[in-house]
Amino acid sequence: MSEPLLSVRGLRVAFRTEQGVVQAVDGLDFELRPGEVLGVVGESGSGKSVSMLAMLGLIDDPNVEIEGEAVFRGKDLLSMSERRLRDIRGREAAMIFQDPMTSLNPVYRVGWQIAEQIRAHEQVTKRAAERRAVDLLRSVGIPEPERRAMDYPYQFSGGMRQRVMIAMALSNDPVLVIADEPTTALDVTIQAQILELLDSLRSQTGAAVVLITHDIGVVAGLADSVMVMYAGRAVERGPTLDVFDDAQHPYTWGLMGSVPRIDGAKPRRLAAIPGQPPSLIDLPRACAFAPRCQHRFSACTTQIPALLEHTGPGHLDACLLPMDQRAAARATQTVAGGRT
Repeated sequence: MSEPLLSVRGLRVAFRTEQGVVQAVDGLDFELRPGEVLGVVGESGSGKSVSMLAMLGLIDDPNVEIEGEAVFRGKDLLSMSERRLRDIRGREAAMIFQDPMTSLNPVYRVGWQIAEQIRAHEQVTKRAAERRAVDLLRSVGIPEPERRAMDYPYQFSGGMRQRVMIAMALSNDPVLVIADEPTTALDVTIQAQILELLDSLRSQTGAAVVLITHDIGVVAGLADSVMVMYAGRAVERGPTLDVFDDAQHPYTWGLMGSVPRIDGAKPRRLAAIPGQPPSLIDLPRACAFAPRCQHRFSACTTQIPALLEHTGPGHLDACLLPMDQRAAARATQTVAGGRT
C-alpha cells in the first residue's frame, strides 16, 4: 500500500467559553492515502467540520486550543506557521465549504473569484488565469462557461454554485480535497450529480477526498472507507463495505436505520435515534452514546471504550457490548417504532 498522504493522531479541539470548555474534538485518529475517499459521517455537532477546519488552520478564534498532529506529506500542519499554511491551502489542500452562497463573495463575478485563487498560488497573467477559470467551469459541467464566468453568485442555482466551489477547489490541482456537506440543501437529483462529479474528478486527478456528511447513505457509493463520529470521537471506522455489511456500533446501526430503503417492505415510520447528543461542555467519562443506547449495561456508564479491531483488520469500533451479543442486539434494535 502507498504511504499515507495525511496522518492524523490525537487531534483535540477545545473552545473556552463562559459556561466551560467545549471539547469539540476529543482524540481523533485516521489516515488517508492518495486517491482514497474517506466518508466522515455523524449528526450535527459531532466534530466533523471542526476537525478539518482545525487541521487546515481555518479556526480564527483566540479561545480555541488545538492539540495533536496532522502530518501532511511528511510535515505537521498543526505546527506550521500561518504563512506556510496559506501556501498549502488552495494549492496542495483545498476545501469545498458547506454553504456556497456565503462562501462566494456576492459582489465579484465567479470567474474573477476563481482566477484570483489561481493567481494567489501561481505566477500567471490575469488573462491566463481567466482562461483557466473558464476551463474549470466547463470541466464541472457548467454550460456556456465563457458567459457564466461573468455572472455573479446570485445568478446561479444552488447546484451550480456548488459546482463553482468545486471548480475553485480544483483550480490549483490539489492532492487533498475536503468536501464539507457538498450536497446539503440540494434535491436528490442534484446531489447525485455533485457526488458523481466528485468521483469523476477524483478519478481524473488522483486526489484524495474527505467527504463530510450527516447522511451515511451519501457515502455508500463513493467512499472507500468510513469514519463515524459521535460527540467529538470516532466510534467506528473501516472499509465502506465492511461498515455497511457488518456495522458494529449501535450508533452506526441507528444512522443506517434512519435511511429509507428501496428494497423490502415499506416501514410504518422511519427509524430515529432517541434522545439528544450530550453537552460537549460536560462529556461523561464513559461511553458518550450510552444514554441513548438501548443495549447499554453497567460498564457503559463507567468506561470510555477504546477504538479497537473486533471483527477484522482495519474495521474498528468503540463499543463495550460483547461480540457474541452484537448480532442479536442489532437484529432486535428498535428505534422510535421502527427497526434498523
